[in-house]
Amino acid sequence: MSSQPDPSISWVQRMSQMFFAEPKDKTELLGVLRNAQERSLLNSHALAMVEGVLQVSAMQVRDIMIPRSQMVMVTRDGPAESIFKDVIESTHSRFPVYIDDRAEVVGILIAKDLLGYCIDTEKESFKIRDVMRPAIFVPESKSLDALLKTFQSSHNHMAIVVDEYGAASGLVTIEDVLEQIVGEIEDEHDLEDDGYILDHGDNEYTIKSLTPIDEFNEYFKQAVDSKGFDTIGGVVMNEFGHVPERGEKIHIGHYQFEVLRADLRRTYLFKLFIIQE
Repeated sequence: MSSQPDPSISWVQRMSQMFFAEPKDKTELLGVLRNAQERSLLNSHALAMVEGVLQVSAMQVRDIMIPRSQMVMVTRDGPAESIFKDVIESTHSRFPVYIDDRAEVVGILIAKDLLGYCIDTEKESFKIRDVMRPAIFVPESKSLDALLKTFQSSHNHMAIVVDEYGAASGLVTIEDVLEQIVGEIEDEHDLEDDGYILDHGDNEYTIKSLTPIDEFNEYFKQAVDSKGFDTIGGVVMNEFGHVPERGEKIHIGHYQFEVLRADLRRTYLFKLFIIQE
């Protein structure tokens, strides 16, 4: 008899047959999925997404939140000029609003709600309380899959993370959660697809982790030892000795690298400062 699979059986049915043995744990389940990918029942992108879903189910908000020290916030009682300046310079779309202490968040400011106040004559009447929206608060221990359901049901894209005392300890967005599943999601303020390095002036740059070492060295005219790696991300991760989290910093020669985007598997984007001697 032929050993070829019956073409009348769909890939879904073949997948069901593979699961008939019923994997005993997540490791065995991943093994089945990877075997399916090797047999062309799943493509690599689908496999990566399934792995991301399984990863998210085991993660909590504290694992991916942006800490309070790195949050771009506006004060409820600040002057209109200062608030507009902060919004324009940051290029973010949502801003936690605080009073007195950055740990005391009282709402969310959405940038598009300021459009009606962009004419100078109307800024005089601007009051942040008139446009501020309610904030969603979640504990650090909330699971990411539960958080995603909260985002979907509330139609919100940002949540304020609070500690056991109710103080704001960070924030998390729906994009942060989705990136754990599908990988990096770029927006209109990210680097162009064909560019690796963005110069902000004053010795500050945004740089992709996949920047080739040769291109990096040619751009900055200061050689970085590749140590056998092809990309600057490989060099930086080697220096860390682990996959760094967002906000971690490290010095390599005349450079300071700060991780802007990363997940549990790799880095995506760095902020680079050139240190003057």
